[in-house]
Amino acid sequence: MNAQAPVRRTNKSEIQPRRMDFSFDPEMPRYWFGGDQFKTLLLTALSCTFPEGERFFVRSVRHYQKNITDPDLRERVKGFIGQEAHHGNEHEHFNEFMENKGVPTRKVHDQVHEGLKWIAKKFSPERQLAKTCALEHFTAMLAELMLEEPEFLEGMDERMVPLWLWHAIEESEHKAVAFDVYRDQVDSYWVRTSEMAFTTVEFIGFTIYHYITLRQGMDDKADLRSVANGVNWLLGKPGWLRRLGRSYVSYYKPGFHPEKKDSRAVRQQALKKLAAMLGRPELADAA
Repeated sequence: MNAQAPVRRTNKSEIQPRRMDFSFDPEMPRYWFGGDQFKTLLLTALSCTFPEGERFFVRSVRHYQKNITDPDLRERVKGFIGQEAHHGNEHEHFNEFMENKGVPTRKVHDQVHEGLKWIAKKFSPERQLAKTCALEHFTAMLAELMLEEPEFLEGMDERMVPLWLWHAIEESEHKAVAFDVYRDQVDSYWVRTSEMAFTTVEFIGFTIYHYITLRQGMDDKADLRSVANGVNWLLGKPGWLRRLGRSYVSYYKPGFHPEKKDSRAVRQQALKKLAAMLGRPELADAA
């Protein structure tokens, strides 16, 4: 995997897009996460949602952008939009790589595209922004799990780690932007929490559905042992998802704010690791 592009400031906030240009070695195995079918396809299913999902997030925030008067928030929104745009582009490259490996990522991408078109027609701007806040909380929880617990990525092909590490760092950096726009422009506790409840069911259900869609379109047999071990990996021991319970529930508190959890130290540590892996020391300097 290569990633060579300069780091340049695009706004006056601390949230700066890091331009990457990842390429994926065609010799990399289909099951690049420790040869494990379940883990590889679970992350691939999530990746299939990212390009269209990130664009949905940007649109929901942009709807209110012109009404924001706080100069700091306006700059942070610019950083958020820049980072999300790059995430979508890089995951499109990854999804194409997996499609070439015989994993039907385009089919899931198209499903997500149609689903988000429906939401854009049926949901109010307030609900769309609340959904963005909910999904940003999910991605921030997962991102910071990767940053705080290096064992989560244990076994992943070293050529694949930079993509997920970079994405996790930036998701953690901008985790409060959509929330702050929501608080500034909408600020309804009921809309925020009810949308999180609905989105939770949606997120779990569609992740399972997308995983099944990928499996059904492939030319090898399902590894049921991998599935059983994967469910244990998520919910049993070590139980990565189970460990997120407290962070998830905190979202329903009236006084919740994403930045109450300070993750700057783990981001800095991860940036140093990323810079070393890619031979780009300026990445760590740009933190």
